[in-house]
Amino acid sequence: MLRIEQLEAALPAIRRWRAGSPRRVDWAALEGGLGTALPADFRALAEAYPVLVVDDFLVVSVPRPGAEASWASGAKEDEILHDLCEMGDTEAYVPFPQPGGLIGWAHSNSGDSFYWRTSPADPDAWPVVVRGVNGDWSEFPVGAVEFLAGVYGRTIDVPGMPRDFPSDDPKVWGLSDRID
Repeated sequence: MLRIEQLEAALPAIRRWRAGSPRRVDWAALEGGLGTALPADFRALAEAYPVLVVDDFLVVSVPRPGAEASWASGAKEDEILHDLCEMGDTEAYVPFPQPGGLIGWAHSNSGDSFYWRTSPADPDAWPVVVRGVNGDWSEFPVGAVEFLAGVYGRTIDVPGMPRDFPSDDPKVWGLSDRID
């Protein structure tokens, strides 16, 4: 499993958004509400960084401290995924909490969705699944942090993404943790 520092090496612009101390996500509340543990690499990412927007394209949706129930609810009630499943457009992928179901952790401004497939039982072994806006599904045998490091380090190519993804010099914005 890749460490956050390896993502920072592949995507240096991310570093300016790193929290000075852990963000203190209430993992017990979030995972209790979700009904499953989440991968350790994603937990480390969420403790170090706020919601991230890369090149005004990719939004990495980490939970915000104090809004764990909202994140868990959104992950379980992914309307787009449920609609795709009802239309038979999921290539046998199913929404969580069904066995092996998908949990979303990122999306693009073009309509691409980034998930984990919750199988096998160990969250640290969950692969990343991408549904491109063009309807193509791709699965990668890596976790979220390794996937992001691979995309921005140009060792992972995601079919169906725009030609300019990722850009040569990705810009990163961190979104506030304020909950109003």
